[in-house]
Amino acid sequence: MFDFVTKKSLGVNILAGIALSVILFGVFLFSLGWLTDHGKAAAVPSLTGKSLEEVKRILDSADFEWEIQDSIYVDSIPPMQVVKQFPDADEVVKANRTIFLIVRSVEPPLVEMPNLIGYSFRNAEVVLRTMDLKVGDTLFRPDFARNAVLEQRLNGQVISPGTKIKKGSLITLVLGDGIGDHPVPVPMLVGLNYEAAKALLDSAGIGFGAIVLDPTVQDTLSAWIYRQSPTPTDEDSQPVSIRPGQLIDIWLQGSRPKIDTLRNPN
Repeated sequence: MFDFVTKKSLGVNILAGIALSVILFGVFLFSLGWLTDHGKAAAVPSLTGKSLEEVKRILDSADFEWEIQDSIYVDSIPPMQVVKQFPDADEVVKANRTIFLIVRSVEPPLVEMPNLIGYSFRNAEVVLRTMDLKVGDTLFRPDFARNAVLEQRLNGQVISPGTKIKKGSLITLVLGDGIGDHPVPVPMLVGLNYEAAKALLDSAGIGFGAIVLDPTVQDTLSAWIYRQSPTPTDEDSQPVSIRPGQLIDIWLQGSRPKIDTLRNPN
């Protein structure tokens, strides 16, 4: 059977072996290109912003494989919409390349409700935003702490800090309106200096309104109040009440007012 090989000279056999090797290598290269689609390339279509169903049709028609690599929650787009793709759009890749997708999740993840009680409205907004939550309605009720958060609600119910809720939930905040619901007597400010009167009003949740300065005033903090509006009593000597959050106008002068002025501040 091997007479054909053994009867030939060594040189002929070597040349035959080399030729056979070249032929086999050529067949290998040809089959490799056929198996791997060597030389075939295509541009990756733009998929970002499209629904997953639409992406399937596009990639199937273009002979691309696809795979969902991850999902994230973005409340501004519909569920299962493509957020990001890899490779990027218009990038030229080999045919049958797998396109990896990041899509918007169907259900938002859960986060813990923060404790907003006592926060100002502005600070509460910032905290909610960092937790991927949103301010829904804002309600007001009497309280001298203006715009301070008194209560936090979800779907009309008070929600406790630490409760697990969905990202993107709308949180209703109940805020103080700056006017308390329990009137207090108007304090006597005439005869006090500005600094002492301010401390007195701060303790009652009342603030200064208009501040009128006499030409003799050099330092407001040490100036003296010689007139106020409203006064502690009315024309019939009946006590006058004021709600926390309301304001009292004052008139200041450089020296302490006389006794007659204290008795009759009007």
